[in-house]
Amino acid sequence: MQIEPYTHHHLDAVVRLSLRAWTPVFDSIQNAMNADVYRAFYPNHWRVSQQKAVEDVCAAEDTHVWVARVFDRPEVNDAGSTVGFVAVKLHSEDSMGEIYMVAVDPDFQGHGIGSALIEFALDWMKEAGMSIAMVETGGDPGHAPARHTYEKAGFGLWPVARYFKKL
Repeated sequence: MQIEPYTHHHLDAVVRLSLRAWTPVFDSIQNAMNADVYRAFYPNHWRVSQQKAVEDVCAAEDTHVWVARVFDRPEVNDAGSTVGFVAVKLHSEDSMGEIYMVAVDPDFQGHGIGSALIEFALDWMKEAGMSIAMVETGGDPGHAPARHTYEKAGFGLWPVARYFKKL
């Protein structure tokens, strides 16, 4: 596996793997959230919103994005395959780096790629002069693998209560 800077030619693969990776997450969110609130959040389906979110993050000038690629798997062509990505934002005023978005293709989950992307991002933040790292995720069952990965990387939970009501 190799981590390299994102370029526009990675976009289709990043979008595809993200939507595949987040399908169980959004199924969990839908089950955990009030149905009217969920529909208000995702009126045209979550995939439409998330595809736009990934495209926007990858194009944003204030976000740094890297991809994980594999080259040594028989099912992957010689040019390599994009199997994960991480997006980082720096908040210089707080000396804080934020892992803004991260995903690993479901076919490659459980092999340390997410952990490697997070460690890469943390090292990059430290080199950029940040003294704190932050990542945010959901408390629902669909986000349990993400929480496990963040805790394994040494993140500590800061409990937050966020309430929603459909108007």
